[in-house]
Amino acid sequence: MSGKTILYVEDNELNRKIVRDLLKRTTYVLSEAFDCEAGVAKALAEKPGLILMDIQLPKISGMDAMRQIRADPAMAATPIIAITSFALSGDDRKAKAAGATDYLAKPYSPLDLLGLIRKLLPEGDK
Repeated sequence: MSGKTILYVEDNELNRKIVRDLLKRTTYVLSEAFDCEAGVAKALAEKPGLILMDIQLPKISGMDAMRQIRADPAMAATPIIAITSFALSGDDRKAKAAGATDYLAKPYSPLDLLGLIRKLLPEGDK
């Protein structure tokens, strides 16, 4: 994979379905992981073009997962959008310090998410 592949690391099936449905009408290919262990492994193996990372995950946090992904030089420039439902003041700075390119608080508009994805990983031919 790579190029226009988006990896979504999210433990909530409904949230994954929303993104799955959103991306159906695009040229992006979606890869999914339901926890950080699987997310980090998929990110390092698949080298997606962009990662959507939930911050509140069981066992390993999204913050720690982003640090692990960023430790791989091949993943240093891959855009990562941190997504959280517990948006507190300063969380955006913490997420960016952990390796996020951008930050989105839940609930968000799917169209806003798609706009952000397209800004960071322009859609088009693979």
